[in-house]
Amino acid sequence: MLTLALALVLVIPVAGAVMAGVARVGEARGVALRAALVTALLAIGVSWVAYPAGYRVMLAGLPWLEHGSSAGLFGLLLDPLATILLLVATVIGFLTVLYSGGYLQKENQEHSVGAEHHGRFYFWLLAFLASMVGVATAPNFLQLFVFWELTTVCSWSLISFYRSPSSLRAGFKAILMTHAGGLFFMAALLVMFVKTGSFDFDAPARLDGNVRGAVYAFLMIAAWGKAAQVPLNTWLPDAMEAPTPISAYLHAAAMVKAGVYLMARAVSSGWAMPEGVGLVMAIMALVTILIALSFYFVQDDLKRLLAYSTIAHLGYVLLGVAIGALGSPIALQGGALHIICHAFGKATLFLCVGAVAWKTGSRSIAGLRGIARIMPLTATAYFVGVLAVTGIPPFACFWSKFMILAGAMQLASPLGPVIMAVVLIESLVAFGWMLRVGQKVFLGPWTPPADRPLHPLPVSMQIALVALIAGCLVAPVVGIPLVHRIVP
Repeated sequence: MLTLALALVLVIPVAGAVMAGVARVGEARGVALRAALVTALLAIGVSWVAYPAGYRVMLAGLPWLEHGSSAGLFGLLLDPLATILLLVATVIGFLTVLYSGGYLQKENQEHSVGAEHHGRFYFWLLAFLASMVGVATAPNFLQLFVFWELTTVCSWSLISFYRSPSSLRAGFKAILMTHAGGLFFMAALLVMFVKTGSFDFDAPARLDGNVRGAVYAFLMIAAWGKAAQVPLNTWLPDAMEAPTPISAYLHAAAMVKAGVYLMARAVSSGWAMPEGVGLVMAIMALVTILIALSFYFVQDDLKRLLAYSTIAHLGYVLLGVAIGALGSPIALQGGALHIICHAFGKATLFLCVGAVAWKTGSRSIAGLRGIARIMPLTATAYFVGVLAVTGIPPFACFWSKFMILAGAMQLASPLGPVIMAVVLIESLVAFGWMLRVGQKVFLGPWTPPADRPLHPLPVSMQIALVALIAGCLVAPVVGIPLVHRIVP
């Protein structure tokens, strides 16, 4: 029964995508909403039933590959790490679909989308959701790679959704840079299969010497491309050409999280990453965090500001994973926890920006002021999101950052104090800057625009914001028991 339920978590969004894609004009939204809701409820249910023992089943193999018919290559996995990503992808996926029902209306002052385009939007969004479910529940690297590449295709189509020259360029850049990382993933697959005859998550740990280091390095480069880490980071800010609900899902729960999940999975399945690769990953994560932080101060577009924040926070996840590879499991647990904690905070912020642009037609920090007077719920959600992503207790990211810092303190090398300093500086500066932006945009006097009407925010968008506010508090309550089971 659990096998069937877990399979349905993958099958239902696929079926929903097809049905939404062929639905008559005006019906795609309802189809997508029902599919996303059932998917989220099933994911919560199977996660509850499988906890704490987890669940793994192999369903099929490739008989023409050596070892393929005996061990099986395709199946389903639900362990603590998979559960974290599964809940993030499905719950935030449902809230994104719910929010999109209000966002894709003719009253949208930023981008009015006709009902004739809804089928295409929901087809790719549900396909994106299904791809992330596939990434989360993959029992080995081969199956993970298949769904990893599907997320690339889905994100390309959604980033290019408006079909403007800028969105088409952004979509092409995203698929090019992320697929470049995917080539390194494929190279790692080939090496580990030739040397071990296996695609299992612990296969890299069975390799010897330099070959093991090369495979982990290839996986790390693949993660950099997917998670927009330096030097493969420039596609993500440009991807803000996508509709804002897609930006929220992309940054909070989807493609970029697949990149950091890959490294969390690779390290926690064998705990055998060479120290040199772990040092490189930690140092590059710190570099990414500082470079992303430096771009905060020159942004006028609220979405691009949040994009650089996402790059920094994905660096936090990889930093935790790297410290774990260097000998501190609590740091890797903190990195895994940051996947779910950052997801709810960042989704909250993006959907706030979407609400502001929906009502006013603007995302300009310099051009907005006093929005709280006409959008009190959105203003509240924004400040909660800031408290969550910057790590102010008791909100979500405080707990994951605390675990990462605790792990850094366990390192015997001078890297520990450096990590402490960078994390504290980023947290302090980001908190101050995000508050300043919030004060500028939401507080102060409000001047109604003379050239456009102000429509009330759709109920579906308001419900999504309220749910995400709650998630900024609940996420660590769900995540901490799960990550504590990720042990050597």
